[in-house]
Parts: sequence; structure tokens; C-alpha cells
Amino acid sequence: MKAMLLATALLSSTAAATENWSFTLTGANNYLFNGVSQTDKNPALQPGLNWDAGNGFYAGSWASNVDFGEGTNLEWDVYAGYYTELSNGLGIDAGFAQYTYHGMSESDKLNFPELYLKLAHSGFNLNLWYSYDYFGFGGGHYVIMLNKTIALNDNWSLLLGVDQSTSTDTDKYNWEGGSSFEHWQIMLQTQYAGLDIAFGYHDTSLKDRWGDAAILLTLSKTFSW
Repeated sequence: MKAMLLATALLSSTAAATENWSFTLTGANNYLFNGVSQTDKNPALQPGLNWDAGNGFYAGSWASNVDFGEGTNLEWDVYAGYYTELSNGLGIDAGFAQYTYHGMSESDKLNFPELYLKLAHSGFNLNLWYSYDYFGFGGGHYVIMLNKTIALNDNWSLLLGVDQSTSTDTDKYNWEGGSSFEHWQIMLQTQYAGLDIAFGYHDTSLKDRWGDAAILLTLSKTFSW
């Protein structure tokens, strides 16, 4: 969700140079991170604050409740980056994010940094994330995501997406004994009464319950000034 919703929020918020600050509050029936539940399939409340310098640079913070089953109950992230759009319509977004975790004395051992690069053109989004210390395990990890947004009419759009998460050192971090897994999604998106609404289906190639198929519903409200 985070990867998906944060990517969408960054691209939309940084594109409007007339807005200096925006606050988004999202409610979701599940918090999916590349298709893997971070809340044990329970609902999540996710506030986010973004500052846009008006020249392409931006920074912000995002948070969500989580449930890893060992006392960690809060994720709180910060990020900073730069967005620009070329004359051919190619949007480029590059930056750095720091994930932090809270709830018990050892939750901070899960903290990890991440670099990202996002390219957008003609409704397609190619997003890349990389961390050299994924969830504090010391192993490298990267995600490649391809999305396509299709306008159905003036009110509705369809988001189709697929991504692959890969660990570069399976001795440090692996996915059910393997180096990678796939996640795919199909989401209907619309706006109503000032709310951004998304509803759809997610699934992964993982067999563990954390990566089970899921129906996702998100409601978001953004305030700008």
C-alpha cells in the first residue's frame, strides 16, 4: 500500500506547484505492502503530510498502524525527493524514504532506508525501489512495479498492476525459501463528495497467509493549502 498509495500520492501532490502543503487521511480495510498484509488483514488508518517546494522538490511523512504479531504496532516514514516532467510528457520522480517502526523496545531494529525512481507516461507507471538493509536484516532488496491506468469514463478509471519483490541475499532475507515473489492487482478508482475511492483485488505468488488474495477498499481525503 504503501508502495502503491505513496507512489500515487507523490506523483499527484508534486505535480501541483501552486500547492505548498497537503494532508491526506486514508482509511483501508487492509494495509497491503506489495500484496503482503502489514495489519494481519485488519483495517488501517493512514495519515500523510506532504510539502511541495514548487520547483520539483518535495518532502513529507506518512504513517499507518501495523500488526506484526510481536508488539510492533506503528509504521512512521519520512521521504524527500524531486519530481519533474519532460517536454515529451515523461514524468520522473526520484527520492529517498526512511521506514521506522514503533511499539516495543526492539521495533526500531526493523527500520530501513529505501531509494526510489518512478517514471510515468501515457497512463503507464514504472516504479523501482531499492534498499540495502531491508527490514534491518542487512540484505539488499528491490521491487520493480509496472502499472497502467485506463480511463473508463469521466468518473471511473481502472488500475492494472504487477510487481516483483526480490532479495539479493536469501541468507539475510527470503520469501518462503526463494529470492522473489510476484504481486498483481486490479483496482477501480473514482472520486465522490471530495473522497478518492479505490476498490479491487490483490493477490501474490506466496503461499503463506500474509500474502493471501485480498479485496482492498481505500477511502482518502486530501486537504491542500
